[in-house]
This record gives sequence, structure tokens and C-alpha cells, in this order.
Amino acid sequence: MKLPLIIGTGLSGLVGSRITELLQNDFLFEDLSFDTGVDITNQNQVEERIGTSAAPVVLHLAAKADVDGCENDKAQGQEGTAWKVNVKGTENVVTAAQASGKRVIYISTDFVFDGSQESYSETDLPNPVNWYGLTKREGEKITLRYPENCVIRLSYPYTAKNAVKRDFLHSVAGKLAAQQSVQALTDHVFTPTFIDDIATAIKALVEHNASGIYHVVGSESLTPFAAAKKIAQVFGYSAELIKPTTIAEYFSGRANRPYKLALKNAKITSLQVRMHSFTEGLELVKQQGFTL
Repeated sequence: MKLPLIIGTGLSGLVGSRITELLQNDFLFEDLSFDTGVDITNQNQVEERIGTSAAPVVLHLAAKADVDGCENDKAQGQEGTAWKVNVKGTENVVTAAQASGKRVIYISTDFVFDGSQESYSETDLPNPVNWYGLTKREGEKITLRYPENCVIRLSYPYTAKNAVKRDFLHSVAGKLAAQQSVQALTDHVFTPTFIDDIATAIKALVEHNASGIYHVVGSESLTPFAAAKKIAQVFGYSAELIKPTTIAEYFSGRANRPYKLALKNAKITSLQVRMHSFTEGLELVKQQGFTL
């Protein structure tokens, strides 16, 4: 049987590489990247590749996601890399997809919220507190100009295998394994997400022709301090190395961070997608052969 096509950006990143690995028997992925001669900030290149692809879906993961790096771009406004990649690049992708009859699944972030609420559903209004969040929110708005498109918000994705970009799990576990202290926030709440669940969710969203916004996040929100303690417990590290800190202390002089990012995932789980809790995800990671 011929596999359905998906053309994607950012497929070599932390999330994209695992998604393509897990879904290789479900979809045939076409890579839209520097490696295949495409810069998403180049409108002509994007239009040519997306326009000539037979794929009905564009999975858009590529982004500048370094929060402090994006903040440094803020002074340059629309001439900065963050805006060019996260906003203009997204506009190029969405415009090319629309012109050739394709729908877009855009990967966004919990950082579109300001963190002032106890929890967030898909209907809550974004209000980003840093340049990264603002550029990703602009990307969302561009994507949602067309009702057939879909926005997926992720939060702190993690996986079993070490990658070029280290996730929260590997950053903490790496220090604990080396007997180094870990400064972990006590006044920030996040919703860590097992990347394997993201792959399952994307498969469901494609197959359901889903549109609109979905929070594809884990089923447990907690502080990084509590999360680090769980990592130590599951993998047998010393919890004494984990030291409490606050956003004001840890991120002093850096981009603003939202405080509470407890995202609700009832909408995606209504499609029969299992989103594991952080505790469950750590056990699955351990079973898969966690590597530092």
C-alpha cells in the first residue's frame, strides 16, 4: 500500500526526528530544509517545493526556539532572525500551502501564554511575555487565517534518546549523573510532554482532518523542582543535588518567563490519544533504554 505523504519542516530537530522515526510506517515524509535546498525565509523556494509536492499536509515544525536568543533579536524587529523564521517563514509556508490546496499543521508552544492563570485550555487568550512567544503567536494567527489548518501547542517535549538539542530531562539527568547540582524552579509550572505521544497525536490529527487549536501536552503539570525530584527517583540519582530556585533568580537579566503553564489536554484526548503523565513518561523512557 502506498503511504500518504506529508511534507515537513524541522524534521531533523528534537521533536521532528522522533516523529518521523515513529511514523515511518504510516506516512512518507518529504523534508523541507537547508539539507534539501530550502530556506523557509525564502518565499520562492518554499512556493516551488510545497507547490510541486503531492503531499496534502504540511507539518511545520521549523522555528527559532531559543528564548533568550529570540529576545536578543527583539531590537531588530522584523529584520531579526526570530521574526524572519517564526513569522515570515511561517507565512511563506502557509501561503504556499493555501495556494496549492494543502492544509498546515503548525507546531507552537505554551509560551504564547503569560502564565497568570491556574490553567489554560485552547479557548484561553494568548498574551506572550517574551519575543519568542510573540513570534510564535504571530505564526499561530497566520496559520489560523484558514479554517482547515491546525495549531498544536507543545510544552517541554522529552524523549529517551539523547539528541543534538538536549531536552529538560537530559539536562537534569546529565547533571545528576555527573554528581553536579541542579538549580530547579519552584515558582514555575509546566506540562512536560513525551514526544512519542506527540507522534500519536499528529497521526490522529491527520487522519481526522482536524483543524483549530490543540494542546498536545502531558497529563501532569508540576514545577521543574518536583519534576527533577521525579527524575532522580526513577533513575536512581541523588535528590540532594537538586536545589530550589526561582524565576527571578535563575533568569535574572534574561527574557521574561511565564509562571504558570498548566495546559489542559482534554481536546486531544477526546480523539482517543493517550497523553501520559510525566511520571508515566519517565517509566516509558526508562523502558526504552534512556541514554545520556
